[in-house]
Amino acid sequence: MSDDDYVFDEDSGEWVPARDLAAKQAAAAEVEVRDAIGNRLADGDQVTLIKDLDVKGAGQTLKRGTLIKSIRLTGDPQEIDCKFDGIKGLVLRAEFVRKR
Repeated sequence: MSDDDYVFDEDSGEWVPARDLAAKQAAAAEVEVRDAIGNRLADGDQVTLIKDLDVKGAGQTLKRGTLIKSIRLTGDPQEIDCKFDGIKGLVLRAEFVRKR
């Protein structure tokens, strides 16, 4: 599509320029993940646990203050994927971590 093309935006019910609609859809697709304090998290950040967490299936408890390195964001704004020694496929809720 060229910049002069207009498309119908079903959300607003109006005809808008194609480039504006594409920018709006790209912004909506970006997931914003925030920690317990409200800091924005990104891939590769380090986080600290703010609560003792029992890990289901691992028979282990992660203690408050544990440092988790190199997190990865998932498509869910409430979950982060991370690695920890001895635990594979660890997914934490963003409400239980603080950005370091």
